[in-house]
Amino acid sequence: LLSQFDADNTGYISTEKFRSLLQRHGSELDPHKLEVLLALADSNSEGRICYQDFVNLMSNKRSNSFRQAILQGNRRLCSKALLEETGLSLSQRLIRHVAYETLPREIDRKWYYDSYTCCPPPWFMITITLVAFFLYNGVVLDRFVLQVTHPLYLKNTLLYHPQLRAQAWRYLTYIFMHAGIEHLGLNVVLQLLVGVPLEMVHGAARISFVYVAGVVAGSLAVSVADMTAPVVGSSGGVYALVSAHLANIVMNWSGMKCQFKLLRMAVALICMSFEFGRAVWLRFHPSAYPPCPHPSFMAHLGGVMVGITLGVIVLRNYEQRLQDQTLWWIFLSIYVIFVLFAIFWNIFAYSLLDLKLPPPP
Repeated sequence: LLSQFDADNTGYISTEKFRSLLQRHGSELDPHKLEVLLALADSNSEGRICYQDFVNLMSNKRSNSFRQAILQGNRRLCSKALLEETGLSLSQRLIRHVAYETLPREIDRKWYYDSYTCCPPPWFMITITLVAFFLYNGVVLDRFVLQVTHPLYLKNTLLYHPQLRAQAWRYLTYIFMHAGIEHLGLNVVLQLLVGVPLEMVHGAARISFVYVAGVVAGSLAVSVADMTAPVVGSSGGVYALVSAHLANIVMNWSGMKCQFKLLRMAVALICMSFEFGRAVWLRFHPSAYPPCPHPSFMAHLGGVMVGITLGVIVLRNYEQRLQDQTLWWIFLSIYVIFVLFAIFWNIFAYSLLDLKLPPPP
């Protein structure tokens, strides 16, 4: 193709040759992909199209320059909206539903609908939810959840405890323990209802990054701002995903076409507020094991901060290279600085402040 359409090796294809290519091979393409190609041709006022953008499009990769050409060009998507298409199978309707739940632009929704193959499936959120929570709690501990009044609540190798902060794995593994069935239940529901669709659209790598970043930020926030408290639960990761999703909806309100979005946002915020309020109340409630306090609520706030910074950048750039986003590097740098600060804080601040920590479990 390069020698045929770019004989002078300029890196560009003329729109005239590009249209002739579409006329000859348009019947071989997905209808939505053909529509995007025509939009690309219509949007260009210089009479040429970047060859690499064309290659990226045909290989299901889109550069930022391609997106800008589509979004800023004077083009119209002439065919009917994806929501108006009929005769779809159950799986196709599910994919369409996920597209409208998570993506604000019709061109992105059509692109996702044509490209999604369910290979691989959304394995990360399902594994974290079903295997990690229920397998460990149900098989290893012989119970699905431990109440904070249970004698085994603090006596395990998973939760974060300020006296055991040198055991680095606890900054991650605390997500596998929950302080009550209501704590576990709400986190599981939010992970499945929000996390699985997001992973179907954005992939396991990006969603797992946001989730794990929220988990780590949550435990580090506790170690910095609530230094005497332990922490349990996956709220850091869950709140990172949910807050990123809600912020993305608000920032693209007119483009999001999910049904009852105002009502659903209200329900999500009420559920999150209820769980956070419960965590605050429990933190200051008299402990069943004095002098060790109940779990901290700061992990929720750490997750929210990750969600509205790194998480929003991930969700706003569907199939785009995050490396090309200036805000991505700014927020990633802030996150790395916070992690480094928290590490040094854990090494030096506890001894310098001469805190009275609860005894190890």
